[in-house]
Amino acid sequence: MNKPTIAVSIGDLNGVGLEIALKAHKEISTFCKPVYCINKTMLLQATTLLHVTIPEDFTLHEVAGDFQIKAGQVDVQSGLYAYDSFMSAVALCETQKAQAVVTLPIHKEAWMKAGLEYKGHTDLLRKHFNKEAIMMLGCQKMYVALFTEHIPLKEVAKSIQYKKLKQFFLDMHHSIAKASIAVLGLNPHAGDNGVLGQEELIITKAIKSANKKIGFEQFVGPIVPDVAFSPHFRNNYNYFVAMYHDQGLAPLKALYFDESVNISLNLPIIRTSVDHGTAFDIAYKGKAKTLSYVNAVQSAIDLTNR
Repeated sequence: MNKPTIAVSIGDLNGVGLEIALKAHKEISTFCKPVYCINKTMLLQATTLLHVTIPEDFTLHEVAGDFQIKAGQVDVQSGLYAYDSFMSAVALCETQKAQAVVTLPIHKEAWMKAGLEYKGHTDLLRKHFNKEAIMMLGCQKMYVALFTEHIPLKEVAKSIQYKKLKQFFLDMHHSIAKASIAVLGLNPHAGDNGVLGQEELIITKAIKSANKKIGFEQFVGPIVPDVAFSPHFRNNYNYFVAMYHDQGLAPLKALYFDESVNISLNLPIIRTSVDHGTAFDIAYKGKAKTLSYVNAVQSAIDLTNR
């Protein structure tokens, strides 16, 4: 069987991304052909700092750039290079030279200082493809999709709008066609029938309308948020929709921090990522773990085989 080609975006070179790629290269090469979006100059500088050699089969896709790596620091040049690496990986998929993109972590502040308008990979993909990409994180034991992502908490309630939420459910259905999906409410006790908030009325309406169009009751809820991730629900549901970032990701990371991945749904390309940041505090110290990255690569391959 031919191994799929995976374009690897190397992330912020001041963080742990490239260390992870190098550590995991031998393992992931057993089930895919990784192509790393970085040039030889920057790779040599990073491997010198890490005191490791470059594997002989470490295939590069040239991304222009030559700057000083500053381990553990927010830097404009490193932020811009992470962006260029990512867009090069996306282009490999768009030209069908790779079957999926796997991304190593960027630093959002570095992107901002570099003048980039995007809050992260998912936001960039959403605008690049003019598609409503869905951010879903997790592992085989539990996946959580986020209705709102990187917005202030005070803006979440007003973001829960019927048409947007219904379309979110329909878009998610197109990527996950058969599994039952539990939808969390926003308020304590899922609003207690309007006593603690009205947003659940909107969520309920969107669920019913989406299920009607889908043809079966795929979306269930709204579920009381403080019990949604209890063993009872996790034994019955593998997929969840959270109304905001920390509502879904705090329990996910408490349960499956090291093994979770980030998956972008509802796009014309496959993109997965590690579910952690640049870890500047341990950059170039040889301490970075590879499990999330290996799982991200495996998830990308699984998606290519659907």
